[in-house]
Amino acid sequence: MKYYLSYILFFLTVSLTAQNTERVYESHREEGRKFQVVTNEGKYIFQFYSDEIIETNFIPEGESHNKDSHAVIMKPEAIETSYSYVGNNITYGSSGLAVTITIDPFKISYSYKTKHVISEKAGYVKNDSLETIQFELTKDEVLYGGGARALGMNRRGNRLQLYNRAHYGYETRSELMNFSLPIVMSSNKYMVHFDNAPIGFLDLDSTGDNTLKYETISGRKTYQVIVGDSWYDIVDNYTDLTGKQPMLPRWALGNFSSRFGYHSQKEVIATIDKFREEEIPVDAIILDLYWFGKEVKGTMGNLAFDRDSFPNPRQMIKDLKAKNIETILITEPFMLTTSKRWDEAVEKDILAKDSIGNPFIYDFYFGNTGLIDIYSNKGNQWFKNIYKDLAKLGVNGFWGDLGEPEVHPSKLIHATGTADEVHNIYGHDWAKLVYESSLEANPDMRPFILMRAGYSGSQRYGLVPWSGDVSRSWGGLQAQPKIALQMGMQGLAYMHSDLGGFAGANLDDELYARWLQYGVFQPIYRPHAQEDVASEPVFRSEKAKALAKQAIELRYKMLPYNYNLMYENHQTGAPLMRPLFFEEQDNLYLFTYSDAYMWGNDILVAPILKAGQKEQDVYFPKASNWFDFYTDEQFEGGQTKTIQTKENSIPTFVRGGAFIPMGKVVQSTKQYDADEFQLHYYFDRSVNESEREFYNDNNDVNAIKKGSYEVIEYKSEYKGSNLKFEFELKLDVDFTDKSIELVVHNIQNEPKRIKIDGKKVNVQWDSEKKTLTIPVTWNTPEDINIKIKLKK
Repeated sequence: MKYYLSYILFFLTVSLTAQNTERVYESHREEGRKFQVVTNEGKYIFQFYSDEIIETNFIPEGESHNKDSHAVIMKPEAIETSYSYVGNNITYGSSGLAVTITIDPFKISYSYKTKHVISEKAGYVKNDSLETIQFELTKDEVLYGGGARALGMNRRGNRLQLYNRAHYGYETRSELMNFSLPIVMSSNKYMVHFDNAPIGFLDLDSTGDNTLKYETISGRKTYQVIVGDSWYDIVDNYTDLTGKQPMLPRWALGNFSSRFGYHSQKEVIATIDKFREEEIPVDAIILDLYWFGKEVKGTMGNLAFDRDSFPNPRQMIKDLKAKNIETILITEPFMLTTSKRWDEAVEKDILAKDSIGNPFIYDFYFGNTGLIDIYSNKGNQWFKNIYKDLAKLGVNGFWGDLGEPEVHPSKLIHATGTADEVHNIYGHDWAKLVYESSLEANPDMRPFILMRAGYSGSQRYGLVPWSGDVSRSWGGLQAQPKIALQMGMQGLAYMHSDLGGFAGANLDDELYARWLQYGVFQPIYRPHAQEDVASEPVFRSEKAKALAKQAIELRYKMLPYNYNLMYENHQTGAPLMRPLFFEEQDNLYLFTYSDAYMWGNDILVAPILKAGQKEQDVYFPKASNWFDFYTDEQFEGGQTKTIQTKENSIPTFVRGGAFIPMGKVVQSTKQYDADEFQLHYYFDRSVNESEREFYNDNNDVNAIKKGSYEVIEYKSEYKGSNLKFEFELKLDVDFTDKSIELVVHNIQNEPKRIKIDGKKVNVQWDSEKKTLTIPVTWNTPEDINIKIKLKK
């Protein structure tokens, strides 16, 4: 009773304004872990998925309950719930999250650990054209979400259309792009996910009256409120609800060669040979639409190699594999009436229909077309077979382009509904199709699926999103960190941009270099552009090429650190790129800050986003000291400092007390040796103890399930003048020896002595760099201990 008295006292302090004066409470009951409240206009069904996730369904009078969700795959946990009915309030709660139904006037409110989260304002309302669910906001909360938009960090004040659509050549502002997710996150640390597919709007207080409104043409009146003690908890809970991202193949962390596009087999091989000649690392090449036709228009839907331009694709792919290069092919869901497969598509009944059952045909940029109906069994299976046949040739990655779909007439009819009902989930379900067919073709290989559109939950199908046809301009670059940070918070952690920019023939080496330097610390490293100006560094000026090579080599050195980020995302949903308010979750200044961000837990990055920029202001999160990644200069946390920029790098800093594993420069990730690496430790006298874990495996799709992986734990302890390290292999089925070069930074004086497992060793202290380098040969079944006696 004491627990619920706190709720009663809390709700006496909030407004009891009715959310809908005509909605009248009639009854309530709990049955089968669901709590039902009946009103004169319909019934509410509340269900906990966990202690920090509650789902609310409203079923209007005369309608049935639609239980099908495009997003949710989590099964409700059998948690302990509690109930109270005191005075005017009914409260149904978990150990922390609770919903309170005020009977008269009728109102629904949510709280977490007795603190108000959000409440319905008008609740569900239906008007002539839209069905809406309205919530009441506090006046100061910052809002995030709605998918990929170039709108800055705080998206409050915008009415966002929920209709996936490409925006060619956007720069600093784009209200509607390829991923329009029905998600709202608040600086008050909660998320609301509107679990409905049809098109609509997400109104983030556009009228300034503290109203959040979800608007849709039809479908489920369902949403989940998700809370947690930290931002990490909220993202973890959301990705538990909608599915975790599978791990990508290791090569996906390498460099991609890509442009619009390669016209022939000869050009493909020559491009890769140029990378190898210049010794610029690369792991994959992406073939745009010329692989199936010589012209941009008229050939979409061929979905087979053009044998004039690509006379022996099987041999080409084999030759590329011999050079450690993966082949990725673009595909589209459009079937032009001029394509070589049109008659087959009509005969096999794989196309979306018009009102009388014929293929729906219409014009768009690429020609007169139909659309593959992935929702019909025939269309789905036919498209799957296309991917499996290509996989048999050795293709190990697929690019799904135009999957919004780019043009999707409202009158078009799919097997499961109208175009407007499935438009936003077409890319989502197409990713599922490609993911399943990839695994059916190669059960032991991790799929790689690059998609231009998706919806909430798409991460579980391995979808790798990118930010569309961004302008090749400084304005285009400036939008990218904020887009990626927002998408990572919404579960799609691999959001990235066409490095260097896509749209326009802008030859700007400074822009190119700065974008590729930023790319070192974004999830996917993929320069891509229209072919008027080369996207590949091997075809740029000597200066641009040299700067790009330096950035790409750093990207490859970061492989062990980045692979662990992939594992963390797979396990917990944690974004690879993280806003600084993840570090200081109650710092109001950071709620809209994007000049710097965290790359994983321990690396702080401040990209250069303006031409000729000589200085960059960087906020250093408190509770840590920070070291310049390139110079080891130390900065105290909790302050903003002006940093002088350098031509060959962007400002990058490492947390004091962090372990950063780094590999050798290799020309392909397939040459990467996980048993030989540098381990950098950033010694900070204020850090008494430090601990990090790093994951590695054999790249098998089922490595975790099979237990075919290793986790190494590194510990440090500093006390008095003694600095100790312990390395422990927590799991390794092979027990391979490790050759580690331990580099300890910020050692101001030459140590008195160093012992490894009790044996004194002589090592080199660099008096200029103030680093200590200790070669360690580690027989991994045994822990290893290193002791350094420092001079005071």
